Order: sequence, then structure tokens, then C-alpha cells
Amino acid sequence: MSTFFSKASRGLLIGALALGFLAAWALLHAESQLEILILGVIVFAVVGASRHLGLASPLGASASANPRLLGLGCIAGVLILLGLFHDEHFALLLLATVLIYSVACLGLNVQFGYAGIVNFAGAAFFGIGSYTAAMLALHSGVPDLLAILIAGLVAAALGSLLILPVLRTRGHYAALVTIAFGILFRTFMEVNDSFGGPQGLRIPSMTLWGIDLGESLEWGDSEISFYANFVILALILCTTAFWLVRRLERSWLGVAMDMVRTDEISASVFGVRIARTKVMAFVFGNFLIGVAGASYGLMTGYVAPNNFTFGDSLILVSIVILGGIGNPWGIIPAVAIVMILPEKLQSIQEYRFLLYGLLVIAILLFRPQGLLPRTVRQFFPGRPS
Repeated sequence: MSTFFSKASRGLLIGALALGFLAAWALLHAESQLEILILGVIVFAVVGASRHLGLASPLGASASANPRLLGLGCIAGVLILLGLFHDEHFALLLLATVLIYSVACLGLNVQFGYAGIVNFAGAAFFGIGSYTAAMLALHSGVPDLLAILIAGLVAAALGSLLILPVLRTRGHYAALVTIAFGILFRTFMEVNDSFGGPQGLRIPSMTLWGIDLGESLEWGDSEISFYANFVILALILCTTAFWLVRRLERSWLGVAMDMVRTDEISASVFGVRIARTKVMAFVFGNFLIGVAGASYGLMTGYVAPNNFTFGDSLILVSIVILGGIGNPWGIIPAVAIVMILPEKLQSIQEYRFLLYGLLVIAILLFRPQGLLPRTVRQFFPGRPS
């Protein structure tokens, strides 16, 4: 009997994944506002029907019990989407952007969702990664893959400049410190001609083991978009970052971060080193954001100060809140909504941001804990935490 219920649980999870990636394919394929409207109605109807039939709780339990199946399903879904849109530049650009921004938001999730550190300078650290990769590509012979790693380390190192004020402040005061850092970073880049000034910098095409990732590939009689190379690279980075974050969450350091976020006084009473825990969360989160920024800069081939504004930092924070604070599984669907939907609504110009804002408000009203709220941490032998 238990085997039957286990198979039924896995079947429910696989079916949900299939429906999710079918919706993703439809969103990437949609070209008219009517198609997007119909898709939105269908998605809300399916979600409402699943809640009415009582499938939401079993689905959540199945996802918690089968994290490996969920992860492999997500990877398979991305590869299927890559195959379906192999010759469409814009669709693959959006797909790669979702994966890269997921890496950045996983870093913010470590800071905000685990340790409780509100970072409104996410776009600044994203920009540090982009500018570092640009300067290494222009003025050194460092391989681009190594440049991405160095960019993450530089973002983490520069982020250490904020450690002291962040440790000495809490709540909205700490948030103001990060806001000030983000504004200073953008201003510095605009007035510094060595980094291209307000016009920015052009970045050479990324190469990997002698292969130019900026060139399209030929497969028989069909052409494969060069963005397919960046989708694969972004998928590898996203998978690695997700694995690291999940390992961190289930470690004793992750437990310490939860304690610090919940109650610093109680955590210190139980011997948790508050400063060390916050420093590790902040540095590791900025490292992931820097890696994402470097990857995005090398993919787009251009970096400018206007790409890293305070508004961009707000978008990154809103993704973490929308997906469910502290739950890395909610990052990807939230990034897909925030990144893809406004691009698909370009025909209505400025009003597309109004509709996007209304959508986010509606989701937060009906799902105040996010799309996929984080479950209570549990420790039982033989069960995942």
C-alpha cells in the first residue's frame, strides 16, 4: 500500500512539473496580448481547481519527499524548452536570463531568507560582477570561465566593506546602508571614464575552451541560436548554485542562520556567533550575485551604470518575496513571472509595468507568504529537512 501511495505521489509531482513547463512553453511562444490573457486565465483556473480538489497539500508533500525528482524534472524541462526553441534568439535569451537571475536571487535568498539581512544593493553587486568580467575580458588573458569565478570573489570582497555597518545596524537601518552603497556604486561608475562612464563598455564575445559562444551552431539543415550556449552555461551555474544553497540550508550553519533571523538574543544565548553567521551569509550571497552579474554581462556583451539602479535592486528583492522568503524552490517561477511577463507585454508600453505591479500585488494579497512558502524546518532520521 505504501508503495502505491509513493508511486501516486511521484506521479502527481511529475504531472505538476509537466503542466508547469507546458505553461512556460506557452508563455515563451505567445506573441499576442490575447494569447497571454487566455494563458493567464487557464493558469488561474488550474491552480484554483487544484486547491478546490485538495491537491495542493499532497503536491507540496510530494515535492518535499522527492527533492531529487523535482530537481531532475526542472533540469529536464529546461533542456526540453531549449530543444523546442533552439532557433529562436529572443526565447532563449529570456530563458538564459531567468536562469542567471535565479542565481542572483538565490544569493539574496541566503541573505534575506536565511540570515534575515535585507540587501537593497543587489543590483550593485550584480554590476560589480559584470564590470569585473568586462575589465578582465578587455585587459587580461584570463579565461572567461575563470573571470566569472573571480567576479564573484570580487563582489564578495567589496561586499565585506559593508559588513561593519550591517552588523552594527538592524532592520530598516541596515537596509538604508545597502541603499546608500548601491547609489554610490552607480555614481562612481558614471563619473569614472576608466569603466566607460555613463556610456558603459562593450564586452568581447565569450569563449570557452576555444569555442566562441557568440556564434550560432549548424545542426544539419537547421541553425541553433548562439543563445543556446548561454542557456546551457546558465543551467550549469544555476544547478550548482541551487545545490550549494540547499546544502547550506541543511547544514548546521543554515540552522544558525535561521536562529539569527528568528531571534538574535536567543541565538546568542545558545552559543551561536551572530557576527560570524551574518558575515558568512552576506559574503556567500554576494558571491552568487557577482557570478550571476558576470555571466549576464558576458552574455549580453555590454555593461552600463543604468543597468544597475535602485529599481533593479527592488526587483531582485521582490522576486525573493514573491517566490516565498527562504524557499529556493520558489525563486525560479518568481523570476519567470518578473522577467518574462513584462517582456511579453511590450506592446502596451508603459502600462505593462502597471499590470505587472498589479499582478504582484494580487499574488501577495492572496498568497502573502509567496508562491511557494517555506515549510517549517524539521529534523527526523531518514527524512529530508
